[in-house]
Amino acid sequence: MPIVVNLDVMLAKRKVRSRDLAEQVGITEQNISLLKSGKVKGVRFDTLEKICSVLECQPGDILEYRPEPEE
Repeated sequence: MPIVVNLDVMLAKRKVRSRDLAEQVGITEQNISLLKSGKVKGVRFDTLEKICSVLECQPGDILEYRPEPEE
């Protein structure tokens, strides 16, 4: 998939644990784990807004577009 989730990078930069982020955002730690691994089909804007607020970052710091190489 050409959308890459860099949530683990932002968590490390901000020295925030997944558990703490989940608690502050109001979602389960399992959902944070799924987001970090990129195994989700989408993310709600209000959830993304809360994550960005807690981590003091922009959505582009978390989500990245990497086009797949053409064959």
